[in-house]
Amino acid sequence: MARYAIGVDLGGTNLRAAAVDSSGKLIERLSGRTNLAAGRDAVVGDIVDSILRLRTACGDGGLAGIGVAVPGIIEMRRGIIRESPNLPGFNDFPVRDEIERRLQAPVHLENDANAAALGEKWVGAGRDVDDLVLLTLGTGIGGGIICQGKILHGSLGMAGELGHIQVVPHGNPCACGGHGCLEKHASATAVSLMARLMGLGDNLTSEEVYQLAVQGNSAAHVVFATMGRALGVALADLINIFDFPLYLLSGGALAAWDFFAPSMFEEVRRSSYVYRYSKPRIDKAELGKDAGLFGAACLPFMA
Repeated sequence: MARYAIGVDLGGTNLRAAAVDSSGKLIERLSGRTNLAAGRDAVVGDIVDSILRLRTACGDGGLAGIGVAVPGIIEMRRGIIRESPNLPGFNDFPVRDEIERRLQAPVHLENDANAAALGEKWVGAGRDVDDLVLLTLGTGIGGGIICQGKILHGSLGMAGELGHIQVVPHGNPCACGGHGCLEKHASATAVSLMARLMGLGDNLTSEEVYQLAVQGNSAAHVVFATMGRALGVALADLINIFDFPLYLLSGGALAAWDFFAPSMFEEVRRSSYVYRYSKPRIDKAELGKDAGLFGAACLPFMA
């Protein structure tokens, strides 16, 4: 019986890997910086080296497989990163096949937000349900959908691009080509932009806006209330579409939960009759930055 799997979470800043047993218990962890300046081949080499180090430490016997989570749009069947703003040089790159070639072992590739949703379902806030939606609130907004215990991929693997739900008709322009996308009205970037428009400062980070809210700044409170309403519109749509029992939010923005959640819940109650009847849980995710790591490690166990 397989004793453990190796999961890798590749981000634009950090590269982390872990060996996790079949019950979801962490055995061994490695972490370091993603050396994008050294080029794509060097980054792939660092991934392979991390996997080999964990495999040596834990033994070849009992290894279920290897899962790798990466940011961006992935063509699942071919294991290709079609587009990843956080990983320059990786666009249209067959990263799965290249890692397999170097390791001489099969690899499961997954989008990082999907992996985070799977991690929360496996050992996090969603471990008691088979159906959930995760919104990841960061510089942008990502998402993952777990249906009947499995990641919902869609036909190409692009399902779950929840940051591009339109929440404000004709709203802020988005790099995707649309207007009014959720990530342009509820991400850390959006919080900074709203703070500037409210006259709080030209270069405030979302953390600095949060600190102003903690100090009682009324304009900062308006910023987070606006963020909450945008999240509420998106969640109401998701609840009306899926009727799932659980909707999770993750990311650094959770620190401001007490400031954005009231308007978020108010908007959900107003806009979703499914919510009013079924009362699904809308809650904070539990695993933080480890969600994608656990989700990547879970992939081989599900193969």
